[in-house]
Amino acid sequence: MRFLRTMMNQLTQIVSTPAGTFAVLVLAAYLEVQGDACFQSGLYHASGMRRAMWFLAGVAVFVCYSLFLNSSKVDFGKLLGIYVVLFFLVAQIMAKLQFHQSPTKPIYLGGAFIVVGGLIMTLWKP
Repeated sequence: MRFLRTMMNQLTQIVSTPAGTFAVLVLAAYLEVQGDACFQSGLYHASGMRRAMWFLAGVAVFVCYSLFLNSSKVDFGKLLGIYVVLFFLVAQIMAKLQFHQSPTKPIYLGGAFIVVGGLIMTLWKP
């Protein structure tokens, strides 16, 4: 319990700066994408015990993602737009690196809308 409290305090200090908040969001997006990738590997590229191990790895990564993001005291509602953009970008990079899947024209176009929407959500001050 003491370790968790120490981690929460350190993350709170990190997210007190814009660069620290950005770093936390990038790492959270990476963990979320990796958790998805573990499940994809288990579903489509493994069987038997290897499949079970991929699923367990996915659960472990998602637990780390959740603990990391939720213990950082990031105002997730305000930062949702930039997080969605980061998730999209990290997911495309990992799809290319891990699964050799290149984005198609519709993904590029949809991604442009995601980026514009994320910027609007993040930067628009009503």
